[in-house]
Amino acid sequence: MNPEQILSELIKINTVNPPGNEIEGAKYLQRLFEDYGISGEIIESEKGRGNFIARLGSGPKKMLFLSHLDVVPAGEDWDFSPLSGEIADGMVYGRGALDCKDLMAAQVSAMLQLHREGALLDGELIFAATADEEAGGKMGVKYLLDHYPEKLEADFAINEGAIHPVTVKSQNNGQKRICFVQVGEKGTAWNKITTRGKAGHGSLPTLADNAVTSMAAAVNSLQGYRAQVNLLPEVKHLLEELARLQGISTNLDGEKMSNQELGSEIDSLLANLNLEVELVEMIRAMTRMTVSPNVIKGGNKTNTVPDQCEAELDVRILPGESREYVVEELRRYIGEDKELEFIMYREPTFSSADLEYYELIESTTREVLGEEILCLPHISTGSTDSNYLRRWGIPAYGIGIMAEGADPKVGKTIHGKNERTDVESVRVKAEFISRLARNYLGR
Repeated sequence: MNPEQILSELIKINTVNPPGNEIEGAKYLQRLFEDYGISGEIIESEKGRGNFIARLGSGPKKMLFLSHLDVVPAGEDWDFSPLSGEIADGMVYGRGALDCKDLMAAQVSAMLQLHREGALLDGELIFAATADEEAGGKMGVKYLLDHYPEKLEADFAINEGAIHPVTVKSQNNGQKRICFVQVGEKGTAWNKITTRGKAGHGSLPTLADNAVTSMAAAVNSLQGYRAQVNLLPEVKHLLEELARLQGISTNLDGEKMSNQELGSEIDSLLANLNLEVELVEMIRAMTRMTVSPNVIKGGNKTNTVPDQCEAELDVRILPGESREYVVEELRRYIGEDKELEFIMYREPTFSSADLEYYELIESTTREVLGEEILCLPHISTGSTDSNYLRRWGIPAYGIGIMAEGADPKVGKTIHGKNERTDVESVRVKAEFISRLARNYLGR
């Protein structure tokens, strides 16, 4: 089977999470691998939550291909059935076409091809299709690492998570295609602010102390939040390369300027780069902590002054930033009189671009997409299952390879309606995965 056919079949299997029901996808993969003479195993973290693992080759080297079986709910108003898996007009249609059953199909296709051709592997190639990534990974990668860590142990892993390739204008009206490699993820440091006051009758507010107005002042102060810049070497390299491409002079030597000056320099560069606004804001978020007040709960009756109000903040932090740093930053704006409580905390994770595995991804990308391709590292503002691997000590890198000429607008359908991908991109991704395995494990 070719990769787009595998993708089509995977999309047709309903693994919407919740409830997940990834076991059906795992059974499909097990049957497919067995048809090609490859044994694999299914591990259920609980009934219906299936994880599938298969292996090729043997030896001291180990390489892990990771992807997840579950997808997010489709929602309404699609132009086609979210579970159609239809292949038409050079496209594959349906939920999971980009997140991330396309990567899974490419990995499966590469595994089957390597086995069919009798590739001599000087090491072990591990394929893991896991459950529950869209809800945090507890039933998938986390479960496997907690109970069967030896099944995922590898020198490094390839996963989802990278920004899709872009073509940018360069100086002298030229163009340069950029392929990104995800080397890290921001951490989640969600916080809850609580303000307390004194209840009273709404007709006599001066005799009470309104917790909602106190919260309003706190939230309004966060609108002006300006985080300290935290410029990781990989992100500095990303910015400098983008500036060089477009002929923009810049100075990002943080040792010779104040943090405020460095922040101004970065913001000035971002304002002058000829890039889509979504990419600009992604890069800005790679350079500092972000805070977004997204939920407020206070009061229960129109004629009663509330004595308590709560606000939930989505806080994302970079490698090197801690719980203590988050509290210190928030206190600078909301003061010491409000209660602060972490409601979720997940450390940021990072895999260096200085390791041989990144260089291997970079060189293989040029083999597949052309020597003129520029590969750049980046930090994700969101999270994938790579965070569990990195915390376990396994370097993990996210890829987002697409074929040249692929419509960049399809990237906006991830977690949205009318998700789809082009057939050629699935094939190119499968070719990349296969070559990467040969380059690392081939004799």
